Amino acid sequence: MASNNSGSNNIVVPEAKQALNQMKTEIANELGLTNYEQVDKGNLTARQNGYVGGYMVKKMIDAQKRQMAGK
Repeated sequence: MASNNSGSNNIVVPEAKQALNQMKTEIANELGLTNYEQVDKGNLTARQNGYVGGYMVKKMIDAQKRQMAGK
């Protein structure tokens, strides 16, 4: 079964955009990337940008596991 994915990132829950941006900024600060929201992301390395996204996913998965475990 083929999916209808056009290769773009569609926001499923628009209300979550602000929270995700805040989380991205907080994680970037934790990783030592200050002023992340003002930085031209094209000037960062793929590794730096990847760390931010990767840690976001890790934290979301950890939070979901805790929620599912009832903690």
